Amino acid sequence: MAFAWVHLAAHILGTPGISARAAQKRLGGLLGAMARHRDKVGGLGAAVGHFLKVSRSYWPGLFHCYEVTDLPRTNNALEQLFGSYRHHERRVSGRKVASPALVLRGSARIIAAVATRQRPERVAELIEADRADWAELRAELAERRERRSERRRFRHDPEGYLRQLEAKLTQPILPP
Repeated sequence: MAFAWVHLAAHILGTPGISARAAQKRLGGLLGAMARHRDKVGGLGAAVGHFLKVSRSYWPGLFHCYEVTDLPRTNNALEQLFGSYRHHERRVSGRKVASPALVLRGSARIIAAVATRQRPERVAELIEADRADWAELRAELAERRERRSERRRFRHDPEGYLRQLEAKLTQPILPP
C-alpha cells in the first residue's frame, strides 16, 4: 500500500499538462489519505511519516514548475550530466575527489564534455571556431595556472619566494 501511494504521488506530479492548482489539490488529497491510513502499512509507517514531513517542508515551492512554462519539473538531467562528468574524471585520474584541474579548467572542460555528448559530429564546427576566442581562453587558463603555481611556491617557501621577487624588482632593466 505504501509503495502504491508513492507511485501515485509520482504519477500526480508527473502528469503532463496538469495545472499547479490541480496537482496541489490531488497531491494534498493523497497526503491526507496517507496520514489517515499510515497505521495500515505496518513497518513502513515511519517511512510514510517521513514522506509526509518532507512533502510538507517542500510544499511552498513544490508546484512552481507547473506555473512557469517550459521550466523542467526536475533537475535530474542536469545532475546526471555533472555526475557522469565526475565519474569519468575519477576513472581517468584515479582520484576519489574532484581534480584540482576542474577548478582551473572546469569551465572549458565541462562545456567541451557537454557539447561533445550532445552533438559528437561537431568536428566541422570546431574547425571553423574563432581562433582569437580560443587564444583568449588559453591565455586566461595559463594565467590561472601560473597564479596557482605561485601560491604553491609561496606556501612551500615564503622567504625564498619573497627573496626571488625582491631580486627581480631590484635587478637593472638593461645589462651593464
